Amino acid sequence: MSPTTASQVSSAFSACGHVTFLGAGPGDPGLLTLRAVEALAGADVLIAEPEVLDVVRGHARAGVSTPELAVLDEASMSAGVPVLRDAANLVMEAARGGKRVVRAVSGDPGLDGGSGAEMLACAAEGIPFEVVPGVATAVGVPAYAGVPLRDADGADVRFLDARTAGERCWSEAGASDCTVVVSSALDSVAAAAGELVSAGRKPDTPMTVTIAGTTTRQRTWSATLGSVAQVLKQAKVLPSPEGHRPVIAVVGEAGAAGRRDRLAWFESKPLFGWQVLVPRTKEQAASLSDQLRSYGAVPSEVPTIAVEPPRTPQQMERAVKGLVTGRYEWIAFTSVNAVKAVREKFEEYGLDARAFAGIKVAAVGEQTAKSLVEFGVKPDLVPSGEQSAAGLLEDWPPYDPVFDPIDRVFLPRADIATETLVAGLIELGWEVDDVTAYRTVRASPPPAETREAIKGGGFDAVLFTSSSTVRNLVGIAGKPHNVTVIACIGPATAKTAEEHGLRVDVLSPEPSVHKLAEALAEFGERRRAAALEAGDPVTRPSERRAGARRRRSTT
Repeated sequence: MSPTTASQVSSAFSACGHVTFLGAGPGDPGLLTLRAVEALAGADVLIAEPEVLDVVRGHARAGVSTPELAVLDEASMSAGVPVLRDAANLVMEAARGGKRVVRAVSGDPGLDGGSGAEMLACAAEGIPFEVVPGVATAVGVPAYAGVPLRDADGADVRFLDARTAGERCWSEAGASDCTVVVSSALDSVAAAAGELVSAGRKPDTPMTVTIAGTTTRQRTWSATLGSVAQVLKQAKVLPSPEGHRPVIAVVGEAGAAGRRDRLAWFESKPLFGWQVLVPRTKEQAASLSDQLRSYGAVPSEVPTIAVEPPRTPQQMERAVKGLVTGRYEWIAFTSVNAVKAVREKFEEYGLDARAFAGIKVAAVGEQTAKSLVEFGVKPDLVPSGEQSAAGLLEDWPPYDPVFDPIDRVFLPRADIATETLVAGLIELGWEVDDVTAYRTVRASPPPAETREAIKGGGFDAVLFTSSSTVRNLVGIAGKPHNVTVIACIGPATAKTAEEHGLRVDVLSPEPSVHKLAEALAEFGERRRAAALEAGDPVTRPSERRAGARRRRSTT
């Protein structure tokens, strides 16, 4: 090859983009691999169907392009016509333009028929690509349903897609005693069971059927090949909310009801599938929402307050200048919003965390301390006990003129009074500059759909973290329905809830949002255990009839 030709080839290759065929798994975003997260973070273009896009979008960088894929109308899809996608053209067009493309598919790319064709198209044009495997739906869903596919005897496992399996596939599966994992549309499960019985399987062979697997909408039914049609009919199972994601059925002893009852770790979480309303912003509720998800809940953050600058900023400006010039010995942060207000003022003046040098910093609570660390400031004092102003005062040292060259504390706060902390610091001998750093106002009402869910019993529980969240939520969205479990962070909040006509079910043992979530989980666990002991189905509060009597809990 001549030097000129080699240079041309090199130039053409460098002009091409790169394509990553990525398996998004069966639905739980937590099942994405580390390599998948890394690839998503570097993508210029992200191409995926809507339900897959919801799984992967959170790991993509800001500004990533997400072109919409074309699909046929619902009538065509319900008639069994394959989904029409122009993904291949989108992938090739973006890659030819030098973009880093991530093509995300459900489950694993190796089991996705369309991915192979798209890879061949890339290879034909010399576009470099890689494959990031994902958890296959046929493997991940049974794992979440508590149905191991192999036992100690090591029985064979056969995977069938009911939509494409031919007569030979059914005959071989029916004639063997292997575990059969069937991917099927919901309305085809009974027909698949019939195929296996016709091929030789006994009608009393155990079978499990799982819809919306690995998501908090997952539901699993235990039946047999002969009874599955009746079981699904009695359960009044509606089409899966997961759209075209397949239903996964497992046939064989692995799905025996007695075993699954002991192994169903996911659906037995204390708050599994509960829709929990958290009256906070997403930023404020991040760790609390993560905790609720660990219990199987689906948190919905609805802010009840909005933060605005103070009406007269001069006091805050003087205090920040005094912070830099050495006016204060301490600065005490009582909320994440106080940290944000000071940080914004610092940025306005071109300052950063180094301006805190020589100043002692206190924080009320772990979340406030975390926001300071993110700012680059490590707090000198965080309550060792109760995470509150009272807890902070318990640990705050008294003013000592020998060791403390300055006797003044800067307290940036909301426009709501903080008499407890101010009075306590003065009693300890300190002078306090109590400065309004921000104002809290009632937030705008949430969307109509959310308001209807609150008033109509669409939420299973609501967590109230202060009296103001009770007043503000009722003010902007209405009173929660009487089937909704009401959980309060302390007696004062509970009293406010009761004054608004709400019956408190759960009271946190400590004034901590994480203890509150833990108490709600314990409530859910007791409720689940009582249903099982009584032989009743385990249902969510929102599934109960209106006006049903609820039991009060003070754990």
